[in-house]
Amino acid sequence: MKIYAAKDYADLSRKAANIISAQVIMKPNAVLGLATGSTPVGAYKQLIEWYNKGDIDFSQTFSINLDEYQGLSGEHDQSYRYFMNHNLFHHINIKIENTNVPNGLAEDAATECLRYNNIIKTLGGIDLQLLGIGGNGHIGFNEPGSAFEKETHLVTLTDQTRQSNARFFSSIDEVPTHAFTMGIKSIMSAKKVLLLATGNAKAQALYDSFFGPVTPGVPASILQLHNDCIVIADEAALSLIREKTGWESVTYDN
Repeated sequence: MKIYAAKDYADLSRKAANIISAQVIMKPNAVLGLATGSTPVGAYKQLIEWYNKGDIDFSQTFSINLDEYQGLSGEHDQSYRYFMNHNLFHHINIKIENTNVPNGLAEDAATECLRYNNIIKTLGGIDLQLLGIGGNGHIGFNEPGSAFEKETHLVTLTDQTRQSNARFFSSIDEVPTHAFTMGIKSIMSAKKVLLLATGNAKAQALYDSFFGPVTPGVPASILQLHNDCIVIADEAALSLIREKTGWESVTYDN
């Protein structure tokens, strides 16, 4: 595991985009596991900028997203398909047919989960999985207590997660109660994992995930066992690690 400190959000975004772009340059037909939320937006903007400059080509690249709300169509402005289209896919030359997001309107959840697992396997697995981290240590929509051996599955969202996401909806009542998510087994099967964290609200989760015991109570803690995990975090998110460990290996990598 490597932990890199970022000076600020722009620095974090550039560092993340550098790692993602290097993966695509080294393997043009790479399979990128992508995430939604405010944290990766800056990295996506940087990738778009480099694409527009001609520095990176996504024409052979595949993507597979972590999750999607159940009950939302891809045209809904709070669906994760909509998010990815508007924050990345429609601004680069990736083929839309090579991008994958769970179908939030699937009539049979079990069939949809099986379909999504098969996509990952057919593509040969994920080369690089991008992650954020929840304040309770969740990754994707794998909440505390999630079984480590699960692949794609349907989850009931916790009240905390729904409250956290309510800011994107008109009211808490509009926030879906369920979501499809890649399971922890799927995430751990990725060849490389890149986790991003910003802000004081993520400091405890980051400390617990990488300096506490490996436990389903902190889903991201399983990443301690991954062969190639990179964490990029700003100083606020790293504050508790620095305070409690004095670990000087957390340094800027300029």
